[in-house]
Amino acid sequence: MTPRETPVPLGAALAGIPSGVRSTGPWAGRRQLFVRFARVAETATMFTADALRNELVRLAQRSAYHSIAICGGDPLGEADFLAAALDGGAPLSVMLDHDGQRPESLDRLLKSLALVQVTLTGEETEEALSRAMATIRQSADKHVAHALVLMPKADPSDGRLLRIVEQAKGASAETAVVVHPAAESLSEDRRWLLWLERASVVHGDVRLLPLLPEPTGTRC
Repeated sequence: MTPRETPVPLGAALAGIPSGVRSTGPWAGRRQLFVRFARVAETATMFTADALRNELVRLAQRSAYHSIAICGGDPLGEADFLAAALDGGAPLSVMLDHDGQRPESLDRLLKSLALVQVTLTGEETEEALSRAMATIRQSADKHVAHALVLMPKADPSDGRLLRIVEQAKGASAETAVVVHPAAESLSEDRRWLLWLERASVVHGDVRLLPLLPEPTGTRC
């Protein structure tokens, strides 16, 4: 192979690999290593796929963790990098926490994932919801555990949130749905208790959980 043909090592900008306690979804409360992709204007460090794989092994040997969370930025925008980093297996179970907007990039990673978590706010467009549901359906088709996490912003109507839950069930009856309202909403009124009663009729696996506050809870 000539120098011109030598492949360039895959690399990506990461905001770090901190440890923390997951604050959202079905694995909330678990101690994790967070592989955080950098967002715009965030300080970042470039990692090759080999460097990330080696660092995860090193960190997993230094302490006890439940799993690895891939999150932040646009992780599936770096699907080739992640596939290379996770090729051959990871030292812990791996979850992907993202917005579900790149179902076409998910296939190359599914064999390496233990959980696909799609996190929404309830304010998404119908097109964005359709892509998120395609991600859930794709995970189900490959027999990978999948979850929909709702973190309502502003004040989406109860009916809209119920329709999203119904769409998630339509995508896969095995979808774990976890809703994290703002803490003050849970403490000030019964709206969410009444909503959960209605949602449980729509889908049998819906949970209502408060967010673990920082610094205990870690969000991407």
